[in-house]
Amino acid sequence: MKALITGGAGFIGSALARHVVRDLGWNAVVIDKLTYAGNLSSLSEIADSPGFRFVQADICDRAAMDAAMREHQPDLVFHLAAESHVDRSITHAAAFIETNLVGTFTVLETSRAYWQQLSRERAEVFRVVHVSTDEVYGSLGATGLFSEDTPYDPRSPYSASKAGADHLASAWSHTYGMPVMISNCSNNYGPYHLPEKLIPLVILNGLDGRVLPVYGDGSNVRDWLYVDDHVAALCLIAQKGKPGRTYNVGGRNERTNLQVVHGICDLLDRFAPKARSHRDLIEFVTDRPGHDQRYAIDASRLENELGWRALDNFESGLERTVRWYLDNGAWWEPLRARGVGVERLGLADKAKRA
Repeated sequence: MKALITGGAGFIGSALARHVVRDLGWNAVVIDKLTYAGNLSSLSEIADSPGFRFVQADICDRAAMDAAMREHQPDLVFHLAAESHVDRSITHAAAFIETNLVGTFTVLETSRAYWQQLSRERAEVFRVVHVSTDEVYGSLGATGLFSEDTPYDPRSPYSASKAGADHLASAWSHTYGMPVMISNCSNNYGPYHLPEKLIPLVILNGLDGRVLPVYGDGSNVRDWLYVDDHVAALCLIAQKGKPGRTYNVGGRNERTNLQVVHGICDLLDRFAPKARSHRDLIEFVTDRPGHDQRYAIDASRLENELGWRALDNFESGLERTVRWYLDNGAWWEPLRARGVGVERLGLADKAKRA
C-alpha cells in the first residue's frame, strides 16, 4: 500500500507518516510546503526508509500536485495540509482561505484526475481521506456531544475555512462519485506538537520559568485525543470506511483548559521540580475573541462500525507527552529560538487593525 500525505511534515501528518512506514510497512510520500509549521526533523525516524519519499510543494500548485500523483502512484491520499492555529486565523485569515479552501480544491481535483485514469482494479481500492476538525460544529453547552449529523456552525476564520473544505470534499464525493471520506477530530496532543499550541506551550514555558497563560477563566472545555490514536483511526477509515461517509474521532477525554494546565504543572513538579510549584506560574490573560466554550466528540460511529478504540487516556498520554518534551530538546529548542510559541497571537486589538 502506498499513501500520499499532504501536510506530512506537520504535527498530525508526521505522526501518520511515521505510523504507516514504521508500524504498517506501507510506502509513504509526504508533500509539504514547509511553512513555519512544517518540520523535516519530525520525519527523521523514517527519513532513510526505502519506503519513504518527501516532496516539497504547495498543495495550491496544481502542476506540482499532478506531477507528484503521476510519479508516485498512490493508493490512498490523506489530506492534512492546512493552516490550523485559531489565534493566527484571527489576525491572518487570508492564508487560511488560500490553503484550506483553494488547497483542498486543488487536492480534490488532482485526486479526481488521477483516480479517473486508474484501472478498474486500482480505482476500486483508491481512497481520499480529508482530515478536518470538530471546530466546524461550533460550540456546545454544558451537555451533549458532536455527532456526524450535528449542523455546521463555525465561529472562527480557521473553523470557517475548514468547514468550507469539508463541504468541498462532500460535494466531490456526491457529484463525481469520488471515494472521499471526511474525518473530524477533537484536540490532538503528543510528541512533535508545535510550541504555539496549548500543551507544548505550557510544558516549555514551565521548563523556562515563564508565565503559563490561561485564556479567560480557564473554563473552556476540550476533548483531548492522543495523536497516535488519531492516526490509527485515519488508517482504519482509509481501509474500512465507507466512501461518502464522515467519521468523528474523539478521545472521550473532556478537560477544562485549567485542568490541562494543572495536570502539566503537576507532572513538571515531578519530573523537573523547581523551588516553587509550576502552578505558581499560571496567569489568566485576555480571552481569545469568539472563544468556543466546549467541544466534545461522539465517536460511536467509528467505534461501532469500524472497531476503533483509543488506547491512551488523557493521564497516560499527557505523561508520555511531557516526558517526550523533556527528552527531546534538540527538536523544540530551534523552534523556540525562532520565537515560535513565544509571542501571543490573535489579540482582539490586532484583529481590529488588520
